[in-house]
Amino acid sequence: MSEVKSGLLYSKDHEWVEVLSDTQVRVGMTPFAQEQLGDIVFVELPKVGAPVKADDMLGSVESVKTVSDLISPVIGIVAETNGALEDSPELVNSEPYGAGWVAVIDITGKEAIQSLMTAEQYKAYISSES
Repeated sequence: MSEVKSGLLYSKDHEWVEVLSDTQVRVGMTPFAQEQLGDIVFVELPKVGAPVKADDMLGSVESVKTVSDLISPVIGIVAETNGALEDSPELVNSEPYGAGWVAVIDITGKEAIQSLMTAEQYKAYISSES
């Protein structure tokens, strides 16, 4: 089974969310998602300052198999993106919970994260999908 890191929140679209503060979260792609895609060869990052809505496209990843959308798990404004992914998209595969993060988002209210799953809920969710 794919690694599911405790202390993070998860979306049904296989993005992880790290709460940085009451107003900011860091978002990345889960190991489960990147294992399904295979080796990541390109990441299209969102624009800093762009508004995002939960369940809308945040960016995309291209793998040796396919192109897949990154779906925003929260509502807010993109505050920062991981520029390292432009030159090293493989970080999504090798360090999905570390250097492979995608964006930091300024969220609009705590309700932005209330629909996300805990690590235990996400483990059960991906078990039912495998």
